[in-house]
Amino acid sequence: MTDERYTTGLIVGRFDPPHLGHSHMIDWALGRTDNLVVYVNSSFERDTVPGELRGMWLAELHPGADVRVVRHKLSTDWNDEELWAKWIALFRSHWPHDDGPHAVFSSDPYVSGIAERLEATAVSVDPERVAVPISATQIREEPAAHLDKVAPPVRQWIRSNWLV
Repeated sequence: MTDERYTTGLIVGRFDPPHLGHSHMIDWALGRTDNLVVYVNSSFERDTVPGELRGMWLAELHPGADVRVVRHKLSTDWNDEELWAKWIALFRSHWPHDDGPHAVFSSDPYVSGIAERLEATAVSVDPERVAVPISATQIREEPAAHLDKVAPPVRQWIRSNWLV
C-alpha cells in the first residue's frame, strides 16, 4: 500500500453486500484522494441485494465518496479484450470529472487491468484481507455467521431478507 496522494480515485465493485472490508478500503482511499468515486456494479441477473440499496448504504456510510450505481449486462471474463473494452467504455461513460481517474483502488487482482486500461495507477488495498478478514461471497454463503462484518443497516436488511 502507498501513502501517495491522487487528485481522483476510483473503486469498482459489486459490494453485494457491502461489508466492513469494503468500508476499510473506501476510507483508506478517501484518505489518499481529493475526489473518490465508487462504482457499485449492478446487474438484475446477478444482484442478490438491489444495486440502488447497496449504493445508498455506501453513500450514507461514506459521505466523502461520490457513490454511483452502474447498471450493466456485462459478464466478467478478464481474458476477453472485447469485453474489457466494453467495461472501460462503461466506466468512462459514468466518470464525473474532466480527467482521471488517477488511481484505481481494490483488494482484488483485476485492479491492475482496470487501472492499465484507464491509464491510472493501480493501488492494492489489503489484498490478503488482514484488516477485515471477510468477502461478500462468504456473507452470501453464510449470512448469519458474518453479521459482525457488516454495518448496522446492512445487518438489519440481511436479518429481514435472508434470515427469515
